[in-house]
Amino acid sequence: MAITGRAGLLAVVGVVVVALGVPSWTGVLAVLGVIVLGVAVDLLFAASVSALRFARSGATAARLGETAEVTLSVTNPGSRPLRGTLRDAWPPSAGVARDRFRISVPAGETRPVVVRLSPVRRGDRSSAVVTVRALGPLGLAGRQGSHRVPWSVRVLPPFHARKHLPSRLARLQQLDGRQAARVRGSGTEFDSLREYVIGDDVRSIDWRATARAADVMVRTWRPERDRHVLLVLDTGRTAAGRVGAALGGVGGVPRLDAAMDAALLLAVLASQAGDRVDFLAYDRQVRAEVTGGRLTALVNAMAPLEASLLETDARGMVAEVLRRTRRRSLVVLLTGLDAAPLEEGLMPVLPSVVGRHQLLVAGVADPRIAEMASARGDAEAVYDAAAAERTLAERRHVTGLLARHGVSVVDAVPDELAPALADRYLALKAAGRL
Repeated sequence: MAITGRAGLLAVVGVVVVALGVPSWTGVLAVLGVIVLGVAVDLLFAASVSALRFARSGATAARLGETAEVTLSVTNPGSRPLRGTLRDAWPPSAGVARDRFRISVPAGETRPVVVRLSPVRRGDRSSAVVTVRALGPLGLAGRQGSHRVPWSVRVLPPFHARKHLPSRLARLQQLDGRQAARVRGSGTEFDSLREYVIGDDVRSIDWRATARAADVMVRTWRPERDRHVLLVLDTGRTAAGRVGAALGGVGGVPRLDAAMDAALLLAVLASQAGDRVDFLAYDRQVRAEVTGGRLTALVNAMAPLEASLLETDARGMVAEVLRRTRRRSLVVLLTGLDAAPLEEGLMPVLPSVVGRHQLLVAGVADPRIAEMASARGDAEAVYDAAAAERTLAERRHVTGLLARHGVSVVDAVPDELAPALADRYLALKAAGRL
């Protein structure tokens, strides 16, 4: 049972009437009797809430930043019309603009209620309960009940880096020979011969063809297809931080989300290049894995991922990589470039990877660090600049260590990481190192 504000207003009016007209217990009892009678009438003639039937339809997935619509159908199988309010409860992160509705459902009919969601976080956002308050004809009271009507909307990564895809595909077409350009290098498929020009690699000279021709001839190559690319997303402690946040950690982009965006762009590009793309998310255990690299499967696998607050088990990660990659592959590790975790975790097990595969490490840099390093102004700013310079020096040190082991490194701020990683992949493919 639910009492409305109209019943309270009626009680106030009754108090005034008793105080001014009939200041006695008889008057009080008369007012109470009227209110109780009105409540009883409403409860008697209100539609049954427990008999209501519900069904949902609409969006089951939406990209972060987009709006999704879910329709809740309310069926009244009873003999009395339903008039009242409905609340469709969702978690705050679902971004429901409006969750309370006035409804009127005639007996034996169905009415739709459209709920619009603008999610603010990735992952699965599930509805909680639907609460209906059916009011009586006087509007003093009504019946109230809740129903579980399950529905879930998977909020996918936004894939902002999609805007960089056309330009990278154009470069890929050049490498693939669909335009006039050709590349040279070991490990690629032979395409044709042409005359030598200044700047060509002398290792590409075909001496037999040169002996038969009047000019020096060089071989041109077409990048190999059907290579294996394994994307490894580190979901450990370092992925939980935000970069570009204001003082106090307000705002900014989660490192994990920026790494996902870069991984999606590279996956689509490598798939278009004819390479086989696999995906693995790991911290201390496998959090997600995808074989085949289709975009739909990747975004669905990434959507529910959250960063763990534990240090990544680098040895276990490397074991999973080696178990999945029998032939030589390009292993792209999206992780933090913080000195301590890498030197203590990845460095000791690095030789077992670089001995068998081409390793590319991509890290998300914090643009605020560069801003702090260039600040002066007052004493506090100078101390901040010193701390930022030390952080930058540690990242340069780590990058140098990885380079000495033959590891290619991409260290860029969130907006630049995805295109920079795609460019490095194209450069490796052009050089025949895949």
